[in-house]
Amino acid sequence: MSKITTVLFDLDGTLINTNDLIISSFLHTLNHYYPDQYTEKDVLPFMGPPLEESFGGLNPDKVDEMCAHYRAFNHEHHDELVTEFEGVYETVETLYKQGYKLAIVSTKVRDVVLKGLDLMNLRPFFDVVITLDEVENAKPHPEPIEKALVELGASPQEAIMVGDNHHDILAGKNAGVLSAGVAWSAKGREHLAHYEPDFMLETMPDLLKVVGVPTA
Repeated sequence: MSKITTVLFDLDGTLINTNDLIISSFLHTLNHYYPDQYTEKDVLPFMGPPLEESFGGLNPDKVDEMCAHYRAFNHEHHDELVTEFEGVYETVETLYKQGYKLAIVSTKVRDVVLKGLDLMNLRPFFDVVITLDEVENAKPHPEPIEKALVELGASPQEAIMVGDNHHDILAGKNAGVLSAGVAWSAKGREHLAHYEPDFMLETMPDLLKVVGVPTA
């Protein structure tokens, strides 16, 4: 195995805890259009893909309207509902100081991604941020990862994709990079394990050992 020099991160549910925000946003939207039909467990399958894909499967004629409804609520409540995952900031900071090439690869639109990075003071560590606005095809298509690698000047053989959703694992496989699932995924460790990531992180600092950073 080549030495890992490049780490690509999903954002929501991986680096920042947006689970409450996302679930609340989906419930707000779905129960507006389909009153009293959705509970928290019902929205878990919607988490991960682009909104257009999630809502498009429900009502193709109202996709734009539903996305706008979701995003309005999501923006309004973003800062109050987003929290940090333990060990994330310190891990990313260590990778940055050790000279690793870092990027965000997300299925969210750019302004929301930057809002989350800013809230958790992570933005200075990421010169490359690939969002839904920069690609034609979202994860699990390899395009977002391939675009990040080009911008970082990195090869697939030296990169790993870290995420909380099976779309992240499959995108990594499709792009020929290593993949790591995070055990704190809202969909559960077992769900991710089914897609056979190369590594499963119990906590974010576990990543340092995976990529070869000496730890005390």
